[in-house]
Amino acid sequence: MLDLAAAAPADYAASMPISLATQQRRQARVLVFGYGNPGRQDDGLGPAAAAGIEALGWPDVTAMDNYQLSIEDAVDIAAHDVVWFVDAARVGAAPFSVTRLTPAATYEFTSHLIRPEAILALADRCYGRTPKAFLLAIRGYEFAFIEAITPQAEQNLKSALGALSILIRTAQMEVVS
Repeated sequence: MLDLAAAAPADYAASMPISLATQQRRQARVLVFGYGNPGRQDDGLGPAAAAGIEALGWPDVTAMDNYQLSIEDAVDIAAHDVVWFVDAARVGAAPFSVTRLTPAATYEFTSHLIRPEAILALADRCYGRTPKAFLLAIRGYEFAFIEAITPQAEQNLKSALGALSILIRTAQMEVVS
């Protein structure tokens, strides 16, 4: 990336308005949050995707997983600029689909049904932060009590990870101030 400040004359920064001259710019912080149960075959696609992204070791990219979302996740969500929720889909497009998410304060009868939109609403309400957020739904096929992803879902995971890697890098190129 071209460093304009280094390429400009020495007095260029001094001539800029103070708000622009002192503004710090950084790469977007990205969170990949995979959720699902690896002991239920393809329901483990979310955690497997998080593990795949974590293995890349990219700076400013955090990967985490859990069996389900919880209200405590709002802390981690609020600390990032872009969040990718990754889950298995029982129905829908193969190999995967992407949906843009917006905060929605929905209240369910049980904590087992907390949706990503509700966690985003909590992050906004409690921490004043609403990151860009997306749901990556990877198509799964079998959800029996077996700790192995099916071959067809494994191919979907591979395709989803390829696309997600590109989307993360694209998001990081959008500099955040």
